[in-house]
Amino acid sequence: MKISVERAALLKAMSRAQGVVERRTTIPILSNVLLEASGDTLSIRATDLDVEVLETIPAMVEQAGATTAPAHMLHDIVRKLPDGAQAKLTDDGAGRLEVRAGRSDFRLATLPKDDFPVMASADYACHFQSKAGVLRRLFDKAKFAISTEETRYYLNGVYMHLADGAEGKALRCVATDGHRLARVDAPAPPGSDGMPGVIVPRKTVGELAKLLSDDEAVIEVGVSETKIRFATDNIALVSKVIDGSFPDYTRVIPQGNPRRMEVDAAEFAKAVDRVATVSSERSRAVKLALSEDRLVLSVNAPDSGAATEELAVAYADEAMEIGFNAKYLLEIAGQVDRENAVFLLNGSGDPTLVREGDDESAVYVVMPMRV
Repeated sequence: MKISVERAALLKAMSRAQGVVERRTTIPILSNVLLEASGDTLSIRATDLDVEVLETIPAMVEQAGATTAPAHMLHDIVRKLPDGAQAKLTDDGAGRLEVRAGRSDFRLATLPKDDFPVMASADYACHFQSKAGVLRRLFDKAKFAISTEETRYYLNGVYMHLADGAEGKALRCVATDGHRLARVDAPAPPGSDGMPGVIVPRKTVGELAKLLSDDEAVIEVGVSETKIRFATDNIALVSKVIDGSFPDYTRVIPQGNPRRMEVDAAEFAKAVDRVATVSSERSRAVKLALSEDRLVLSVNAPDSGAATEELAVAYADEAMEIGFNAKYLLEIAGQVDRENAVFLLNGSGDPTLVREGDDESAVYVVMPMRV
């Protein structure tokens, strides 16, 4: 293999690839990327056996061929090359890949290309297209609630499925860790009928964000019972889905919370952040005291001090007090794109529903804390 490729294109592709590759693995070949040159393109493939990314970039191919190279090392080399450089990659056929640019010359140890595992292609039961911006909103607004508790593995991802939304069939993403929940809807795209509900793993959700950077790009989505595939013209991300049943989340979304508080989302987040400064890291509990058109946020940490802050809100119900984990409040407030956040409350021991103004396409649930 002997090729010449523009540094910027190679760096972008290697950044995506090395995100999939684990830094520590007991299988040496999984530390490498597979480089395949043919025609006028270079394809770069990386996998950890659960997620696979394949990207094709333009290249001047003098000699077609394939080899593997250490992903993180190759990425670091390309990153440190000067802007505008042309990288020349040559595989000598004896276990070395030469990378040259200007006066820089690197020789990397390679492993046989035949040892590189390629994920078996699945028969996808469902195919549809969606704008990247729509998919990004679904996953970005839900992912903060993904559980990190490995014993409840079926909560370690975003549950993507079809559901009945406020305006007909919806493509829905849900995540929860038992303390907070996010449910986000978008109109169901043509062709998504019959899509199996799948749990997209946390790592895949993180890598997917890199693929969805251009809002107007059209993403081809393929879904089966065991795999999900997202693809553009030159990039494909394939992932196994979590083998488990997502719990019935509809049971924990409150339906009859009568007390309504509306508050400026940005001002609320800043106030929570300020008063939480004195709270203990272990609980980070913040008390909300509501009275007519008035909210008082307070923290009382015996070891470190106390803090209060008052905010003007729209609230016309009876006075009440309720406590929340400050981190959870900040994460939910950070998802609100509109100016105002609406809190629908019941009692001090009941879950609270949060949404963006009157928009019901994204709702959040947060469990209270004793304060």
